[in-house]
Amino acid sequence: MDKQILFDNIDRIHTTDMGVDRIKKNLSLDEADVVEWIKSKIMSEKAEISRKGKNWYVCIEGCIITVNASSYTIITAHKEKR
Repeated sequence: MDKQILFDNIDRIHTTDMGVDRIKKNLSLDEADVVEWIKSKIMSEKAEISRKGKNWYVCIEGCIITVNASSYTIITAHKEKR
């Protein structure tokens, strides 16, 4: 799985207003720009990125971010269950 595809399309990553609300709630985030925050996490060297089926999964700092692989929509993000 070539995560370079995700990096090459970083500018296409987006979410809906409902997505922003869901991500903020799930991660207890107080970020003004959730999409930019997620993009920075995806580009981090610490990010573990995998693709399963139609989604990319980005695991970083105890969070799992789900991004649709064809539309580059951030579907959700939540804290890892430990």
